[in-house]
Amino acid sequence: MEQGSVFRLVVGLGNPGAKYEGTRHNVGFAVLDELARRSAGSFSYESRWEADCVLCAGRMLMKPRTYMNLSGESVGNYSRYYRIPAAEVLVIYDDIALPLGDLRLRKAGSAGGHNGLESVLVHLGTESIPRLRVGIGGNSGRALTDHVLGRFQSEEIPVIEEAVVRAADAVEYANAHGVEAAMNQFNQKKTQ
Repeated sequence: MEQGSVFRLVVGLGNPGAKYEGTRHNVGFAVLDELARRSAGSFSYESRWEADCVLCAGRMLMKPRTYMNLSGESVGNYSRYYRIPAAEVLVIYDDIALPLGDLRLRKAGSAGGHNGLESVLVHLGTESIPRLRVGIGGNSGRALTDHVLGRFQSEEIPVIEEAVVRAADAVEYANAHGVEAAMNQFNQKKTQ
C-alpha cells in the first residue's frame, strides 16, 4: 500500500440547510451521508469546527457549515489542531466539467475554478490535497449559480444516486488499497 493512502479527514463540500439539500452543489455532502450510513454513524454539529461531523471507521467525516466558499476554514482549523498532513485529507465535491455521474480521483492539482476547493487549498497552504470530483453535468445554458444550486432533473436522479454510491466505494477502496489503485479502478466513465 502506498504512503499516505489512509485518509484521517474526509470532507464533503456543500451548503448547509434544507434549502440546499439535493442540489448539485451538495453532492459532496451526499457522499458523506452514504459513508456515514454504511457505518451506522450520524452527524452532529461541532461548533469548534463549524461543521457537522461524525467519526466513522477511524476517520472523521466533515460537512462544513460555513457555506461552500468558506469551506477551508473548518478543514484548516481541524487539520492544524490534529496535525493532519494534507495527504491524509480527502475533499469530495461537485464538478460541472465532468459528465453527470463520472468520478475523478486525483492526488493534487489546482482548484479548477471551484471556490470551495480553492478555500481548502488556501487554508491548507498546498495544492497537494487528494480530491474526488463527482460530475454533475454542464449547465446547459443556465447561469452557473442557477445550475449548481439547482436540483437534479428526475431522469438524472438515478445516475447521481449511483455516482454517490460509487464515490463512497472509491473512498473505501482508496483507504484499503491506496489512491493510485483507486484512480485506476474509479476514474472511468460511468456505465451507460
